[in-house]
This record gives sequence, C-alpha cells and structure tokens, in this order.
Amino acid sequence: MARRAVRKPVGFAILGAGTAADYHRQAVAANSDVGARLAAVGHHDPHRFGEIGSRFGVPCRSYEAILADPAVDVVCVCTPSGQHADQAVAAAQAGKHVLVEKPMALRLDEADRVIAACDDAGVRLGVMLQRRAEPQFQRIRQAIQAGDLGRLTLGGVTMAYHRPQAYYDQAGWRGTWALDGGGVLMNQGIHLVDLLLWYMGDPVETRAQAGTLARNMEVEDTLTATLRFASGALGTITATTTAAPGFPHRVEIYGTEGGIQLEGERVRRWSLSNRDPAEVYGLHADTDPNIGPGSDPKGIAPTGHIAILRDYVLALHTGHELCVDGAEGRRSLACVLDIYRAAGLGR
Repeated sequence: MARRAVRKPVGFAILGAGTAADYHRQAVAANSDVGARLAAVGHHDPHRFGEIGSRFGVPCRSYEAILADPAVDVVCVCTPSGQHADQAVAAAQAGKHVLVEKPMALRLDEADRVIAACDDAGVRLGVMLQRRAEPQFQRIRQAIQAGDLGRLTLGGVTMAYHRPQAYYDQAGWRGTWALDGGGVLMNQGIHLVDLLLWYMGDPVETRAQAGTLARNMEVEDTLTATLRFASGALGTITATTTAAPGFPHRVEIYGTEGGIQLEGERVRRWSLSNRDPAEVYGLHADTDPNIGPGSDPKGIAPTGHIAILRDYVLALHTGHELCVDGAEGRRSLACVLDIYRAAGLGR
C-alpha cells in the first residue's frame, strides 16, 4: 500500500511517561522548525492524567483515545519493552505512523508482526537506535565503507555500567523477561550492539556466557559474548550493570590498515597506518569516569533522539528512507536473542 502523505505540522503523541518519553518530548520540541509538534501523551492510569499532562504540557489520555485522535499523525511508543509490539501494531492499524523505542519487540516474530502491520497500513516505521544519527558515528561508518581501515578484523564493545538494585525495584517490569526482555544486553547494551553490527555486519556464529551475579532479578546483569562475522572478522561483547560507580562504554573497530576507539560518545583514537590521522568530532579527554549513561540512565545527551526524530519528520515530508527503519531495528534484536540463546538464557 502506498504511504500516505502527512500534512504540516506533524502531530506526535507519546505513549508512556518515563525517561524515554521525556527524551522524545525534547526531540519533538527541538524539531518544531520542520513541523513537529506534541499533540498528546498517553498513559494507562487515568489517575495520573493531570500530573502527566502538566509535565508534558499537552493533554494526557488513554491509549485508545490517542489512536482515535485525528490530530495525531505519529505515535512514539515509549512504554515497557514487552508492550512495544502490540502497541506499535495497534497504532499502525489505526493509521498512525510509528516511532518505537528500542528494542522494537522482544521476539523476532513480534518484530516481523510490527513490520508487516506498518507495511499493510502504508505507514512509516522507525526505531529509536539514535546513535546512528550522530555525526561522529556516521563518519566512522563512512570511513569503514571507504576502506580506510582496510579489511576489518576485530570489533569490540565493553560496557561497565552501574545500576543499583533500587533501579530494578522502582518499577515492577524492570529485570523481567516478560516486559524487559532481558538484562544488561537487551536494556542497555542493544544500542552498542546496533553500532557494532552497523560497522561489522551481521554475525554468523555466536558464543556467550551470562549470569545474574549481583542483582535480585530474573535477567542477566553480566554477559560476555564472542562473534564471528560473515567477513571472517571476530567480535567481542562484554557488559555488566554491576561495576560501581559506573564507567563510560567503549566501542573499538580494527582493520588491517587502522583502528578507531570510542569512549562514551566521543572518538578517542582514530589511527591509520599509511595516511594522516583522520579529522574527527569531539576528540578530547574527559576525566570524570561517571560521564554518560554508565552510572545514570539519564546521562545521555538528547542530540541523538533529536536527530532521529528530525530524520523521521523529513522522511514523512519527502519520502526518503529512514535512518533506522524496522528492518534495521530487527537486526540488533536478532543479535541479542542469538547471544541469549548461546548463553542459555531466555523465556
């Protein structure tokens, strides 16, 4: 079915009122110049409508009322992860475009159902894997595709995060298979898994170990995995939420002609064997080990959300391909689930 055109301005509604929803609120406000506007926020508890509406500056309504509102063009799904698939499908069937937080679903069949529902309804499906829209990460991909690093041989992700027990206790869905879908890898690590796949390609072989070593919850708080990519390159993923006080994550990509090392959201080293060093964004040292989301879920800047939402609005206006569509969002989910299977985890 042909995708319907969206008039200006583009009315957004956010389902959910937590941390992710606040990032989406900021992103909508920052893109008013291209027509984005926040029309409503949805929540399951009518007793909180007044408080949430005041906080977001728009009416708070039931999910059903949101889907029936003709002023809503796009639904941002920012609820617990286990609700993403059903709510995204319902939004598509109501004729709304869908921008869903990571992970887009908890199983591949659910992700496929979301993709099919959006295709059938002729609406756009975007997934909030926001680092792909940041200039420094895009420049790395361009360099890799241009062959600047030669043949890729090794990629790695290291996440030494800290989330105390109180973080999991504050909401009943956190740390559960049914609604969180996993622990450190599904909740926190999927963003970096997505970057690794974007740079290295999809893995063809996966081995992993995982455990719940320090937190009282169903899912893993510590995990290690090794990957083999179709190119023959190898990869490693190590992740935990037990490393007090929390440290910046690292992403490293190496090839036969050079390597790139990132810490947090910044490039630390970009070295090539036979040419001048590349010009990179944000190349300076930080001294605070707690910077970023390593110690605080709200420690990430809103710039990535703003960029993804801008790309989304412009795609509605022009029809260009989305930075992260449903098929791309599915890739990181598939990798996480493969790692869980290799580690003997899952529902």
